[in-house]
Amino acid sequence: MKTTPITEWHQNHGGKLVEFGGFYMPIDYGSIKDEHIAVRERVGIFDVSHMGEFLVRGPEAAEYLDYLVTNIPSGLEPGQALYSPMCYPDGGTVDDLLIYRISDTEFMMVVNASNIDKDWAWVMDHKSDWSSLELTNVSDTMGLLAIQGPKAQELLQPLTTINLSGLGYYHFVPGTVITDVSVLLSRTGYTGEDGFELYVAAPEALALWEQLVDRGALPIGLGARDTLRLEARLPLYGHELSESITPLEAGLGPFVRLKNKTNFIGRDALERQKSQGLTRKIVGLEIHGGIARAGYQVSDSTGQVVGVVTSGTYSPTLKTAIALALVPLELASIGTGLAVNIRGREVLATVVKTPFYRRT
Repeated sequence: MKTTPITEWHQNHGGKLVEFGGFYMPIDYGSIKDEHIAVRERVGIFDVSHMGEFLVRGPEAAEYLDYLVTNIPSGLEPGQALYSPMCYPDGGTVDDLLIYRISDTEFMMVVNASNIDKDWAWVMDHKSDWSSLELTNVSDTMGLLAIQGPKAQELLQPLTTINLSGLGYYHFVPGTVITDVSVLLSRTGYTGEDGFELYVAAPEALALWEQLVDRGALPIGLGARDTLRLEARLPLYGHELSESITPLEAGLGPFVRLKNKTNFIGRDALERQKSQGLTRKIVGLEIHGGIARAGYQVSDSTGQVVGVVTSGTYSPTLKTAIALALVPLELASIGTGLAVNIRGREVLATVVKTPFYRRT
């Protein structure tokens, strides 16, 4: 089992550690609900050092990444980042990731922890047409801390000379000094709140973590990270996206640039799926009388099984049970009544608008 630079700290401070993506990670420090609310109302800190980072360098880096993913990394200016699915030729999803443009000829890919080895093999397998390309897997040398919540900027601003008010969403500054530690500071996150992510050399991650906790950032485990992202309707690979679920079915059409790119892996299949029309899609559900979990069956009004829950939880913010589910297109309209089989009971569910939560 892999660890992060902060694993021992989690063990010594009440973290309940579980396996996640091949890493030993904290699920919570006592209460997922309290941690969730802290991020919605104040500020929390997440150890997400399990994520993977690949550096892509060379004059052909932008062209290569345009071919590799469905979005358009070549359109970024240095200091900008984007989100993108990465697809197989049949349109299924290899992973979803962030791409940072560090300079004209250097990018950083940030991939999901459970997919690091698979993604690294994938990017290496598709570099042969770009002879000048230099790829480096730096995942084991990096720590990653996420500071999230409405008071994230208030917490960080005294620690840096960078004007955080002027740092836009999905923008970043490499070489930023937080206290005495050099980081890549990015205005990104996975919670639906304002916040920042700090990419730091692994040996310096623990000291930075401790300083931020001392200044009032509450440690948050992966349990609340999941409830926060689900309220915000952010996909989780292996749930809303997978080898068999395309980005279009997951509702990520804006990140699949069919009109702007003529050549990327999976384009033909996704173009065909779009032109023929989707037959199924991910929808939001409000559950009336229980908590749905991933894998639970979804039935229509006749009792026929028509779909499956991809993620589900009790929403601490909305104080109701919510879920995402993959259902036929004809049952995806807002207000459609469905049922979810929860431990042998057919529990009523209603298709609702997503995201379930949007910060104001």
